[in-house]
Amino acid sequence: MLALKATVRAGRLTLGEPTDLPEGAVVTLVALEGLNEKDHARLHASIDRGMQDARAGRVTDARVVVAKLRATATPR
Repeated sequence: MLALKATVRAGRLTLGEPTDLPEGAVVTLVALEGLNEKDHARLHASIDRGMQDARAGRVTDARVVVAKLRATATPR
């Protein structure tokens, strides 16, 4: 995962670091408001573990996961 930090200046997001993204690339930014530094660190560590698992082939098809969840869900 590519994580970039930006600062709001005059109503615009300004990256504080260079990037390898191609000129004109469109990116989606998600504000993680309400997370303290410890929560940020835990979130990024979890994402990194997930990416390592995916690269190593330790994945499960989402359809399988959803089917298992539906099978164990309590009917409304």
